[in-house]
Amino acid sequence: MTYLETAANFYSEVAQTPEIGLCCVQSTPLQLPGLKIPSKMQEMNYGCGTTVHPTELINQPTVLYVGVGGGLEALQFAYFSRHPSAIIAIDPVYEMRKAAKNNLKIAAQENPWFNTSFVDIREGDAFNLPVADASVDIVAQNCLFNIFEPEDLTRALKEAYRVLKPGGRLQMSDPISTRPIPIHLQQDQHLRAMCLSGAITYNEYIQRIINVGFGQVEIRARRPYRLLNSQTYKLSGHLLLESLDSVSFKVPIPNDGACIFTGKTAIYAGSDTYFDDGDGHILQPGIPLSVCDKTAAKFSKNISKNMIITDSTWYYDGGGCC
Repeated sequence: MTYLETAANFYSEVAQTPEIGLCCVQSTPLQLPGLKIPSKMQEMNYGCGTTVHPTELINQPTVLYVGVGGGLEALQFAYFSRHPSAIIAIDPVYEMRKAAKNNLKIAAQENPWFNTSFVDIREGDAFNLPVADASVDIVAQNCLFNIFEPEDLTRALKEAYRVLKPGGRLQMSDPISTRPIPIHLQQDQHLRAMCLSGAITYNEYIQRIINVGFGQVEIRARRPYRLLNSQTYKLSGHLLLESLDSVSFKVPIPNDGACIFTGKTAIYAGSDTYFDDGDGHILQPGIPLSVCDKTAAKFSKNISKNMIITDSTWYYDGGGCC
């Protein structure tokens, strides 16, 4: 049995008998006025963070949601796009698709604004998305891509890039590892299906996103997810997994490299009225300006005397300059 078949069997089981807290993260659930989440849908919240960022959801975007789960985030996306097939949700597991459809029927009874036609649930997988090239505004996935082995992860990212419109966004939440996961855990198919042994490091994760062509990546959150203790998992030391929420934009990669925003700011500390680096960055004295990591590194190296660069906050939701 392949690791993907093991994962499919596992999620078939938890679709039929929900495993509460399977992937839970200590974060406040997204609250939206007039939105009621059915209790079973909440029990089947198998994500590790969130991909639903309200500031990204103006003008009723078309969303392709990969790995429908219990339908929670599909419902949340539909809150912002209230028209038939606004949300296309795919899943290769029949039992999961069936459970999501049942949960959405309950949601329609509990939410007067919601119609089940808003969410089009289809059979499909991350490697062969059943939509045309450049046809959706947003591709989203929560705690799925981390299950994939590295080359399969690249395949899934390429597929997401293919179906996004120019300027479209890939919104993801995945566990990452603070150091490489030992091979004996990577090869444990059950742990991989449970999102505990397939994670890669932050640097590799971001680089694979860039390698398929995404020119800008913004980190929305980075927080502890799970601790793999040394005794249970036969490790030389405890290993921390983190949850990373990111938004990657289908825009060209600049000549000097992709723009990665992790919450850094630059603060001009000189005596001039303003600072202009001649490359689009104009800073007023004492006022922080959000900058990407690439610009922060340039400033630190070349203009360190009158420039303060703050550490990554691992939270960025727009503004600033790269």
